Amino acid sequence: MQKFVNVVAVSSGIVSLAVVISGVYVYVNRDAIVDGVKSQIMEAVTGSFGDLGGLAGGFGGGALIPEGDAGIAGGAVGGAGISAPPVIPSF
Repeated sequence: MQKFVNVVAVSSGIVSLAVVISGVYVYVNRDAIVDGVKSQIMEAVTGSFGDLGGLAGGFGGGALIPEGDAGIAGGAVGGAGISAPPVIPSF
């Protein structure tokens, strides 16, 4: 019975020591951990947008709103020289 109690005591001490060491590690490296999580979140969020053009700092590549008469048949609405309003995608 004494051997069993000793094994439980040693196991408890090892678990307690592991918790303390991991807590100190997280406390010391908290800035690096937070920065790493932020970068992973930003990659996940910006990757889910796909190709939205120049929105939010220029990631994506193309223009979100067509410039000039791009994409409008005939160049103007009704031939009066008035450009169509920009098309903004809905999510």
